[in-house]
Amino acid sequence: MPAVERIRLYPVKGFGGTDVEKARILESGTLELDREFALHDGGSTINGKDTDAVHGFTTELDTTRDKPTVESPDGRTVTVEVSDEGARELTDWLGDIFGEATVLRDASFGFVDRRDRLASVSVVSTATLREVASWFDGIDTDSVRRRLRTNVEVSGVPPFWEDRFVGEQAPSFLMGGTRFKGAEPCARCVVPTRDPETGETTDGFREKFVRRRRDTLGDLSAFDHAYTVTLIARVSEEDRGSMLRVGDRVKEQG
Repeated sequence: MPAVERIRLYPVKGFGGTDVEKARILESGTLELDREFALHDGGSTINGKDTDAVHGFTTELDTTRDKPTVESPDGRTVTVEVSDEGARELTDWLGDIFGEATVLRDASFGFVDRRDRLASVSVVSTATLREVASWFDGIDTDSVRRRLRTNVEVSGVPPFWEDRFVGEQAPSFLMGGTRFKGAEPCARCVVPTRDPETGETTDGFREKFVRRRRDTLGDLSAFDHAYTVTLIARVSEEDRGSMLRVGDRVKEQG
């Protein structure tokens, strides 16, 4: 039976994520606490596309108190409140690594990609992660999970199940009582090519990924290219404010 297997939030954009049992969908269509903090250097956001220095940072989230704990690659930790004061504390704590960068906070949208045109939630099947991992020596499912940085995993479906929701005529789907509509496939950047622990580039990752991914795409018309995996999904406006939970049944809608 298809169901929500995992929900993962990324309180600090670019840093490792944290699994939660439930997440509220904001009125903007993104998940509460997801990418709520982000490093900024001048007018731009700093993430894994810009620097491999973000790799190795992990995050744990106490959802009963909304207090993320960030751990640096060298083992130092800091726990802050999800607040403007928490953003200032993170700025000070990260200063020796990221220099003059400032941690900003956005509680309404979060600093998700495409937020200016497509506030959304990212979705993938657990089977997709396993399949992609099988393409590479020395890379397991959790490494792929951490490389792709997706919000919601669905179990009980085949690999690349999420592709069926791409395109204007594609069906929508329900997670619990919340309706999602596929908006576009997620074009990948440099981040998946790197080891999530060390930031080191996996030789030939993109080339092998594209070669194997082409074999899974029956109809390329809805995809600009094959360096694409996971679904960017928009939450129906009437369902925003609802709660998404691990274990919610997933059902396709015509």
